[in-house]
Amino acid sequence: MYSNSDKLILSVQRFGVLEMRMTGNDPANPTQLNIDAIAKLEHEALLRRTLTERASDAITKFIGSTAFLLLQVLLVLTWSAINLGLIPSVKAFDPFPFGILALVISSESVVLTIFVLISQNRMARQAEKRSHLDLQVGMLAEQELTAVLQMQHKICQRLGIDVESTKQELKGFSDATDVSKLASDLEDKLPGQ
Repeated sequence: MYSNSDKLILSVQRFGVLEMRMTGNDPANPTQLNIDAIAKLEHEALLRRTLTERASDAITKFIGSTAFLLLQVLLVLTWSAINLGLIPSVKAFDPFPFGILALVISSESVVLTIFVLISQNRMARQAEKRSHLDLQVGMLAEQELTAVLQMQHKICQRLGIDVESTKQELKGFSDATDVSKLASDLEDKLPGQ
């Protein structure tokens, strides 16, 4: 009966009403209700991550930090100092041109790249879900606005208000939007197609 995106919209709407009742939020403050609904959706998305995705996110967060950069620089400087004989009490184990260091750094970069890609894939899936939700909300808003314009037109006619002067202007807005045609027209006009 309902598509997945319809179910998601309904659950967001229900959440907003339930949250408003539970917290006593003012129904006249839709901004706060929207913030609460979005925060709940984001929190639920974070909870749905797999163990691999959680580990990948934590590793990606660490390798994107200044601490990791400093740790890498310290490792390379210490390795170089030891193997160039700058620290006389420590025997060199990887003489210049540091073949072992190159192997370690190369292997590390491959593993870290995989973790970054796992995180990016998860974020791309989440962005796609948000995009579908945004499209659904936009389409619902367009349908609601079309219905409101049609009702206003009928009210004006019933009250005897002259709407003939704006009838042609509003004609395009009071008709339902063909999303497929709109997407096709947009694709035809975008550069690089």
